[in-house]
Amino acid sequence: MRALLFSFLIVLIAPLESAAQGDAAIAAARAAAGAPAGKPASAATTPAPSGAKAPEATAVTAAPGGSAALPPQGFSYNPEGRRDPFVNLLRRGSGLDLSSNPGSRPAGLKGLGAGEVTLKGTMASQGSYVGILQGADARTYVVRAGERLLDGTIRSITADALVILQQVNDPLSKETHREVRKVLRQTEEAR
Repeated sequence: MRALLFSFLIVLIAPLESAAQGDAAIAAARAAAGAPAGKPASAATTPAPSGAKAPEATAVTAAPGGSAALPPQGFSYNPEGRRDPFVNLLRRGSGLDLSSNPGSRPAGLKGLGAGEVTLKGTMASQGSYVGILQGADARTYVVRAGERLLDGTIRSITADALVILQQVNDPLSKETHREVRKVLRQTEEAR
C-alpha cells in the first residue's frame, strides 16, 4: 500500500517540478532581457516618465513552443597571458608556418624548413665537411656551413652530424633562435 501511495505522489509531483523549472528558466530569461520577473515580456517596454531617458529595449522573440528566446550576443576571447587554445601544440615554435601557402616558397633548399630535411651523409672536402641532405621534395642537396634554409642557417657540419640554427617564431618564447641537430646515424633510442 505504501509503495502504491509513493508511486502516486511521484506521478503527481513530477509534472509540477518540471513546470517550476520551466517557469524559473523563463523568469531568468526575462531578467536577463531586462523584464521584471512577474510581468510578461511585452509589459517590459513601458513608456518612460516625462523628462526621463527611456531605457534601451532588448528584443525578446517568441521561440517555437511559446518560450522567450534571447538575442544572440557576440563572444570575444581574452587570453590574459594564457596560450591560444586553437594553436596546434605539436608544431608550436617550429619557426615559420610551413603548412600555409606551399606555393609561395622559394624553390630548392631555400624553400625547405629545418624539420623537412634529413642528413643522409657527410664528406670531407677541402679541409671541411659538406653534408648531403634529402628534402621533403625527395631531392638530394649538397650543403656547406653558412647556407640558408627557409627557417634557419646551417651552422656547422661534423663527420656524423649537422647543426642548423633555426629561427623560432613563437611569441611566448624568450629565445629567438635554437639549434637543431641532425644526426647521421640515429640510435634505437632516438627513433
